[in-house]
Amino acid sequence: MAEPAQEGSGFNIHPMDQFVVKPLFGDGPISWYTPTNATMWMALTVLAITLVLVVGSRGRALVPSRGQSMAEMLYGFTRKMVEDVAGKEGLKYFPYVLTLFTFILFANLLALIPTSFSVTSHIAVTAVLALAVFFTVTAIGFVKHGAAFLGLFWVTSAPLPLRPVLAVIEIISYFVRPVSHSIRLAGNLMAGHAVLKVFAGFAGALGAGAVLPIVAITAIYGLELLVACIQAYVFAILTVVYLNDALHPSH
Repeated sequence: MAEPAQEGSGFNIHPMDQFVVKPLFGDGPISWYTPTNATMWMALTVLAITLVLVVGSRGRALVPSRGQSMAEMLYGFTRKMVEDVAGKEGLKYFPYVLTLFTFILFANLLALIPTSFSVTSHIAVTAVLALAVFFTVTAIGFVKHGAAFLGLFWVTSAPLPLRPVLAVIEIISYFVRPVSHSIRLAGNLMAGHAVLKVFAGFAGALGAGAVLPIVAITAIYGLELLVACIQAYVFAILTVVYLNDALHPSH
């Protein structure tokens, strides 16, 4: 029989342990009402958003402070994105898009703090956000256009014999939206953090000779910072694209 691996081995790396949801108090079972590390970091995300958007901009000075400048930049960037994609009519739903964008962005950035917890790496979180977008835009489409919203699936520019086939493809792709919307975000965040943990484990095991792992960690951390911002933008821009389909199904 093979001998069991030594528990004290320096290469005993478990990159997926960082994604385990644990109760904040004690080690008992987790119920829907149990405060967990995920609960705490989502609360910290909301607190960080409040500090930047509410507290940071409450002065409304002509010469803005750093906090006010950051809040105005986030506000202006998101508003322009909604207006450019969905038009003036889409601005009615700008607060919803801003809420989604800032929550995902701040959650992604806070997850880069050492020993933190990445809530957006969990499909349970991203799936709820994606399903909320899916049901919201679908409801908007039917409320505004009624049965005419189904015209989104009928490609009038295609030859008539191909339209039923394309309609089936369009319906399938429409219902797959929340799947791709959620997995893209969770998968990218989980993969990046797992790679960081692996290189951090190598650096800890090698000790003073861990030059290459430390260089790799620095490079990957910079990449993850970029990914954190890009994935928040991708989630938000896809939300606006889906909203535009609901507002203008014939386009």
